[in-house]
Amino acid sequence: MSIAGGVSQALVRGRDAGCECVQIFTKSSRQWAAKPYAQHEIAAFRAAQKESGIKLVVAHDSYLVNLGATDAALRKKSVAGVIDELERCEQLEVPLLIAHPGAHVGAGEEAGIKNIALALDEAHAACPGYRVKIALEITAGQGSNLGYKFAQMGQIIDAVKDNGRLRLCFDTEHAFAAGYDLRGDEGYEATFAELDEHVGLELLAAFHINDSMKPLNSRVDRHEHIGKGHLGLEPFRRIVNDPRFAGLPMCLETEPGPEMQDIMADLRQLHELLR
Repeated sequence: MSIAGGVSQALVRGRDAGCECVQIFTKSSRQWAAKPYAQHEIAAFRAAQKESGIKLVVAHDSYLVNLGATDAALRKKSVAGVIDELERCEQLEVPLLIAHPGAHVGAGEEAGIKNIALALDEAHAACPGYRVKIALEITAGQGSNLGYKFAQMGQIIDAVKDNGRLRLCFDTEHAFAAGYDLRGDEGYEATFAELDEHVGLELLAAFHINDSMKPLNSRVDRHEHIGKGHLGLEPFRRIVNDPRFAGLPMCLETEPGPEMQDIMADLRQLHELLR
C-alpha cells in the first residue's frame, strides 16, 4: 500500500480495500535519503493501525539496496539503507522487514553469499536489541540475484552470525520463475520439503502471493494477478488452506488498478479459495 500523504495513509488504504494485513515501504523505494519520522507521524501510524483493524503490517526494503554489492560506495549506502529501514520499523513497531538478499554482480555466488552475510552482520550490530526481524525474500534469479535456490538461502542464513534475527519470505512468482513447480500436489510438496531441508519451515514468516506472467523456470520477475498467469489458481488454493501457514501475512504485489479494483478482485478470489 502506498504511503503517499504519510505512512499512516497506507493503513487507511488497506482498510478501504478490505485487507487484513498490508505491506509498506517505510520511505520512498527509489531514494536513498528520507527525513526521520516526526513523533506525530509515528503516533498517527499506530492510531491508524488500531482504528483500521489491520492485524499485521510488514515492510519491504528499498529497491536501491544491494547487500551483495562489491562496489564500496554502493555497499556502504546499502548497509546504511537497511539500518535506516530497521530503525523506522522499530519506531512503527513493524515486526518484519522483507529484503532481497542481493546480487553478486559478477563476483560469483560464493563471494556474493559472503558479502550478503557480512552486510547483514553489520546491520544487526548497528541495531542491538531491536525486535524487528529481517525476512530474506526468495528471488526469481534474474541477473546475478542470489536466493533463487533454497540451498543458497540456507547458506546465507548459516553465514550470518546472529541469524536468529533472520526469517524467510516466500514469493510464489519468484519460486515458480526459479524452477519450483507449485501447480501439482507432488511439486508443491517437494518445494516445501526442499525449503524445510535447507532453511526450515519454522523460519517462514511471510508470503508474497503473486501469479506469474512468465513460464516455469524463466528466471524473470514479472507478477500477474491471481489466476491470470502461468501458476493458475491451484497453488494459491493449496497455500491459503495449508495449516502450516495459518496466520502468516500473505501480501499481493500486483498493480492495484483504478480505486483498488484489481487488488480487491484478487482478494475476493483468494477468499473464495478458502475452504
